[in-house]
Amino acid sequence: MIGKLDLYRVFNVVSQHKSFSKAAEELFLTQSAVSQAITKLEKELEIALFYRTSKGVVLTTEGKLLNEHINSALGIIHAAEDKMLEFKSLKTGQLRIGVGDTISRYYLLPYLEKFHKEFPGIKLNIINGTTMEICEFIKTGKADLGICNLPIQGEHLEVIPCKEIQDIFVCGEKYKDLISKPISLDDLMEMPLIFLEKKSNSRMYVEDFLKKRGHHLSPVFELGSHDLVLEFTKINLGISCVIKEFSMDYLERGDLHEIILEEEVPRRNIGICYLKNVPLSRAAQKFLENINQKAQSI
Repeated sequence: MIGKLDLYRVFNVVSQHKSFSKAAEELFLTQSAVSQAITKLEKELEIALFYRTSKGVVLTTEGKLLNEHINSALGIIHAAEDKMLEFKSLKTGQLRIGVGDTISRYYLLPYLEKFHKEFPGIKLNIINGTTMEICEFIKTGKADLGICNLPIQGEHLEVIPCKEIQDIFVCGEKYKDLISKPISLDDLMEMPLIFLEKKSNSRMYVEDFLKKRGHHLSPVFELGSHDLVLEFTKINLGISCVIKEFSMDYLERGDLHEIILEEEVPRRNIGICYLKNVPLSRAAQKFLENINQKAQSI
């Protein structure tokens, strides 16, 4: 079949023009080459496709039937080629991003808005999950790329840091006296603490920091979202660990106050991750470029 495809194209053009010479002009071939192609096709199919006349060629009954199918087949091929061009030019396609609620709300939304305005034909599929779940989405092919709290482990993943963040401790009005001077980790651990649930990468990072300094974490509240942590802290249910860059509205309004530690938690990053040695789709490549350009300009 593949070997006959060029012959079928020649046959189709000859059928349209009812002339070897006119077909040769369109195909940029010699008339002899066109004639030889038709003869070869007729021999392979063991059937006459044209009647040769002094005024040109006319399709035989069998030739007419074949031409109907060839027209249909070539139409499908042309449509497929057009679709590939649309994918290449990002007029259509799909982008699947794995991301958590907090990063989606406080970091990703402006990038999604810009990308959608630039490429409205690309369908955006946002898959919610924890960092561990997002890594699994990527490994199993459910997501093209993920945006996660770093650090993450995974030898099969390419990880690109794109935004630096700072974990801090905050309090409401009830505990405001704590912000007058830096406090020790020993004093901090005596307070009623509010943290994200254990499976959160942000929780694990800060908990590891505390463990290395001999402190065992035992929060009074373990919550499923960063926003809930902020709200619980605002109504004085305890002191919480939050991401400073994602809590600025609360801090600037005075709803929450940053507690300065004698030893602050080391800064870390949000990063983009995707499978190594697996080509990204054109849409995923473009989205990655947009984020990288923004990160490099900061």
